[in-house]
Amino acid sequence: MRTRMFKIFSVLLAVAMLLVLAVPVVYAQGPCQGSSSQCAVEAAKKFAGTTINYVREAGLQAQDPLTMAPIWEELTGIKVNVIELAYLDMYTKPLQDHLTGGGAYDAIDLSPMWMQDYVNAGALEPLDPYIEKYMNPADMEDFLPVYRSEGVMKINGVTYGLYDDGDVFILYYRKDLFEDETNKAEFKAKYGYELVPPETEQQMYDAAEFFTNKYAPELYGLAIQRLEGQAYSWFVGPFSGRGGQFFDENMKATINSEIGVQLLTDMVKQNKVMPPGVEKWGFMEVLSAWMDGKVAMIVTWPPIGRWSAGYGDTAKQLAWVPASKVVGKVGYMPQPGGRPTLAGGFNMCVSASSNNKEAAYLFIQWMTSPDISLQRVMLPFALRDPYRLSHFNSPLYRSAWPEAGEYLDTLKKAAMAGQYELGIPGAREYMEAIDNALTAAYAGKDPKEALDEAAAKWDAITERLGVENQKKAYEQWLQNPWNRLGPKVEIPTE
Repeated sequence: MRTRMFKIFSVLLAVAMLLVLAVPVVYAQGPCQGSSSQCAVEAAKKFAGTTINYVREAGLQAQDPLTMAPIWEELTGIKVNVIELAYLDMYTKPLQDHLTGGGAYDAIDLSPMWMQDYVNAGALEPLDPYIEKYMNPADMEDFLPVYRSEGVMKINGVTYGLYDDGDVFILYYRKDLFEDETNKAEFKAKYGYELVPPETEQQMYDAAEFFTNKYAPELYGLAIQRLEGQAYSWFVGPFSGRGGQFFDENMKATINSEIGVQLLTDMVKQNKVMPPGVEKWGFMEVLSAWMDGKVAMIVTWPPIGRWSAGYGDTAKQLAWVPASKVVGKVGYMPQPGGRPTLAGGFNMCVSASSNNKEAAYLFIQWMTSPDISLQRVMLPFALRDPYRLSHFNSPLYRSAWPEAGEYLDTLKKAAMAGQYELGIPGAREYMEAIDNALTAAYAGKDPKEALDEAAAKWDAITERLGVENQKKAYEQWLQNPWNRLGPKVEIPTE
């Protein structure tokens, strides 16, 4: 059935692509009033014969533009050279190229937390003039508000990126285990309340403890990525949800507050109800255990939701993904704790050093336009996740597998209550210090000592970059409600 479902989707995608090639643009005086994708195509034809260099994360992330670039070239005559870089190299190499005047890159992918560093360095081209000239204004409003906000697509009110990846943490849980009547009765007898899909961290821990005690070693209650590199992402949301703050009014780090220390203590405790050796687990270990039916819950990025359902299981790009043994058994919840981490994500930007700025902009407008981006976020192997209102409401996407509507609703709900990772100058260094603290605590270091050391590193970074400058940048960053830490943040409606 799943193979048949993917074949049906492949036919629909092919039809959609043919429509993209065939539908003419609706011309208008001034800004585009037709399809933003077609406006981009028509405007880009004058650059036929140009090659633009586009930076993308190596691996599956690159399969998306490698799939779409030939279509863009056929439509416009512009070739896209996809340059694959490791995640951290995506931060350093384009920035170094700009600072040395190389002009090696035209379009670049940037995490929101890197944007301020790039803007301060003058490395990004302001996009508002291009948007006003080429984009249908309605399509800007189609971005989910959390993704088109200050500190994400915009820095100090200027648009420097078009958002392109709705990364947010959600919890996946085994509905069959949570709905089992025997499990429900035994859990209530032990914990005094109903076994329900967890909304709180305590509920998640209790459920994980229950399933681990009952089913281990065949099945464990929970698995969360612990490997050094991006471990900080699992700290940020719960820290905010508990009322933690990154800095005090004097820009002194407060990640080592009582809230932070208790959170890290609880995160270390969670390892007791996870599989042995989880302290060294990365994305692949969590994925393998989940797909093999060996864990009851995981907290991670959106793509696993699609793969769990068997969506795209015949795509050659996903040959490395273990076959799902949990098809039809998976439920979805926002990350417990009230403020799911908006973990990563990407803006598509234009390098200020590019020799092909307009062509590069038109390419990223086409890629992020409502119709083209829907096709891209539905590619099972692309790792690009829904970020437009039209994505979440798409009948095609909502029927992609039986639980797809529930999945999309959960992603939207989680994003609208989410907490962004720090996005001020030096953000990558600040987050790395938390990452090191978490890794040390998982290895046995006292959580308070680990966070005290991280806080000292934060203060040193702040001093080096200038306390007043950092304070001003932080105050500006906090103007975005999705940056403002705390459990009770007034989130704008859409």
